[in-house]
Amino acid sequence: MKVLAIDDQQLVLLPLQKRLTDLGYDVRIETDAQQGLQLFDSFNPDLVIVDVNMPVVSGLDVINHIRVAKSSETPIMMLSGNTNDEVITNAFDLGVNDYMKKPLSLNEICARVKRLIGAPELKNVINTSSGIIIQQRCVGVVIPCYNEEERLLSDEFLSFIDKNSGYHLCFVNDGSKDKTLEVLHKLRQGREDFITVYDCEKNGGKAEAVRLGMLHMAEKEDLDYIGFLDADLSTDLTDFDDLVKTIENSSFKIVSGSRISRMGANITKESARKIISLTINFIIRKILSMDFKDTQCGAKIFHKDVIDIAFRKKFVTQWIFDVEIFKRITIHFGIETAKSMLCEQPLKRWIHADGSKLSIKDSVKIVMQLAQIALVYRGKKDQPFYKIKNELEII
Repeated sequence: MKVLAIDDQQLVLLPLQKRLTDLGYDVRIETDAQQGLQLFDSFNPDLVIVDVNMPVVSGLDVINHIRVAKSSETPIMMLSGNTNDEVITNAFDLGVNDYMKKPLSLNEICARVKRLIGAPELKNVINTSSGIIIQQRCVGVVIPCYNEEERLLSDEFLSFIDKNSGYHLCFVNDGSKDKTLEVLHKLRQGREDFITVYDCEKNGGKAEAVRLGMLHMAEKEDLDYIGFLDADLSTDLTDFDDLVKTIENSSFKIVSGSRISRMGANITKESARKIISLTINFIIRKILSMDFKDTQCGAKIFHKDVIDIAFRKKFVTQWIFDVEIFKRITIHFGIETAKSMLCEQPLKRWIHADGSKLSIKDSVKIVMQLAQIALVYRGKKDQPFYKIKNELEII
């Protein structure tokens, strides 16, 4: 039994293809709807699964082609995050057999496939259950790595992407002197569609590693949101997924994790470090003219359309680049609009991991870098970002 699945987001198609293949179906996938229509003619599938919202050729166009141009009665299932009643009605009027709204479980999709075309009669079918949820969005996550050979939590990262569809992890090796790059390549083996390793030959610091990783991931057309996360998972992946859920269900352009203490949260931090953090945060609030509780949390998610504004130009500082991100957004959009675009979300868990490279002594350098930011961005309020790009380039 043959299944053709068409969706412009490959991260949606890959787990679906694997699961249906394990059940014994012959599955072809296509991210280009026009190519998908050509494949329909040559592959002659028993079932077509198609998304609604695709560029150039929509899912409704695909249905119309199959039902009208080809006069085919091949069963069609729509798998989409579009919940508009008119769109759903049009789909059924055109002849779709089933309409599934994302997010939904991979198990449910497979059950609906079996109901429409039956199950393959094979002896060696891999009939494993799956708790994977097919999401309506795709997310890129940049993880900067410097000498992480001994503490990279490979199992946690692999377990997460195996259970959560729609994620693509980009590990940026920031000129590590140990075997971090070797560890990352091993981590990627067998999961090349879900893991990217971006190698920087020279150590440029966390700011540059994150910046290059964010711009690299922005080139992937199927991603809706892109964020970054610390390699030590001081903010765990479940909390990061909560940040993603917030940005996809709101009008925010940036959602930033916050390590502020609150009831029910597991937030641990050394007392001296906490006092220094509070002092630094006071200075940051003055620079940004915004009441941010925690700009420096290493977990943030961005809508793709602000990536260029936030990351195109090199940062002035190596460690406090988060402040520069918010300052750039404020300069580009204006303070009031920027406030409406930014969301600070408390984390359920955050633990200062052993081996962190930021010492108390480094805090003095941070204060100096904050002074540098205040100087460089002084007087640039409410100016479009392009007007200050030349100044940033020569710093």
